[in-house]
Amino acid sequence: MNKVIPAPRKPWQPTIGERFEDALIIVGSLGAAGAIVKVTGLDGKLGYFFAFFFTLLATEFLFHFYKRGLQAAKDSILKVLTVMAIFVTLIPIVSIVATVVSKGYKGIHWGLLTKDMALASVNDPIASGGLLHALAGTIIMVGGALIISFPIGVLTALYLTEINGTLARPIKFLVQAMSGVPSIVAGLFILSSLIYPVTKELSGLMGSLALTILMIPTIARTSEEMLRLIPGELREAGVALGGTQWRTVAGVVLPAAKSGLVTAIILGVARIIGETAPLLLVTGGGDALNTNPTSGAMGSLPYYIWKAFLTGGTPEAFARAWGGMLVLLSFIFILFGLARYLSGRKVG
Repeated sequence: MNKVIPAPRKPWQPTIGERFEDALIIVGSLGAAGAIVKVTGLDGKLGYFFAFFFTLLATEFLFHFYKRGLQAAKDSILKVLTVMAIFVTLIPIVSIVATVVSKGYKGIHWGLLTKDMALASVNDPIASGGLLHALAGTIIMVGGALIISFPIGVLTALYLTEINGTLARPIKFLVQAMSGVPSIVAGLFILSSLIYPVTKELSGLMGSLALTILMIPTIARTSEEMLRLIPGELREAGVALGGTQWRTVAGVVLPAAKSGLVTAIILGVARIIGETAPLLLVTGGGDALNTNPTSGAMGSLPYYIWKAFLTGGTPEAFARAWGGMLVLLSFIFILFGLARYLSGRKVG
């Protein structure tokens, strides 16, 4: 007779009986919370949530205390707190995504990505005009910021990880401080240091420079963490084969950290693609398609959304703004999805 070998199970994984017990506790807590709301007069969804939360805490604690002891009761409380924290964190995320999708699809039409707003206003019918100028401007400015930021960020990370000289501590402090700089400060800096005294013109290049200030800390910090994951044995092997330090870095360390550096790029782009404040100050936000970043006003998706909300008061204007938000949110989700996928791969 063939023996049935049970499938291996991790010790912390709940059994079917424990899952059934948890389901009964949740159902009982929901009913008790409803009764508490009626008795105490708590109002609205928030009141019901708090009643359910405290009821679930008490029920979990008492059940596990009488069945398994004090340690199991403490563990159950931590489990409930963890699940509730995850739930509370997901509420605004799901709410934002659901709101943008439910309102943004009304602004989507066939000409959205092939027309600009040069001959249309935000209050015209939805089929008139599109956001081609904003999409192209965002791609050009973000691309320009990436071209400047990536070499600076990676070189900074290499100095902090491979050289670690006397300037490592102040440089690391500056990078961390720049991470917390408000985005409007970057726009004001470019406005006061370059536009007013030098160019005297709003352009896409100025927008790229403002976004560069915000992008460098993200790329530098992410690249530094990725480079620290590279085993020291690889560096030692390169030196043992007769390579200089920079030859080893260029031929061994950087190729091994390639997927991590791509992740740093994607996170840096996702960090700046939705920035509005600096672009309001330095780009001019044109309504016509402009592919020359050094001359003339240049539109962007954040500026397009801001202008539709500010200057329009019609359903068409709001539909355009929400449609632009849906396009922008889609780009951000794609970028973070790529970053998640690439960061999950083995380094090297």
